[in-house]
Amino acid sequence: MHVPEGATPKDGPSAGITMFTAVSSVLLQKKVRNDVAMTGEITLRGKVTPVGGIKEKILAAKRSGIKTIILSESNRKNIEDINEKYLKGLTFKYVENMSEVLELAFEK
Repeated sequence: MHVPEGATPKDGPSAGITMFTAVSSVLLQKKVRNDVAMTGEITLRGKVTPVGGIKEKILAAKRSGIKTIILSESNRKNIEDINEKYLKGLTFKYVENMSEVLELAFEK
C-alpha cells in the first residue's frame, strides 16, 4: 500500500499507517485494539515517517477516550514540546516500521 504525499488534500498522508493496519486486520482476521489511535505516513518499504498536527490529534484522541497513541519515532520531539497536563493519562508508543505498528495495534 502506498499513500503518497499528494494523495490527500489537507495535511498529507497521515492516515497511512491506520489504513495499512485496517487492511492487515481484514486480511489476517485479527482485531485492532479499540483503545489505540495512530498517525503516521508509510513508505513503500514499510518505514513509518512523521506527520504534522500532532498536538491537535492528541487532544482529539484524548477526548475520544483513547489511552495509547502510536507515532513515528521522529514525532517524539513533538510530544516533548506539549504541556504535561495535556498528556496525562496517555501512553505513547514510538515506532519505526509497520511490523511494530501491527504488534502494538492488534489484540493479543
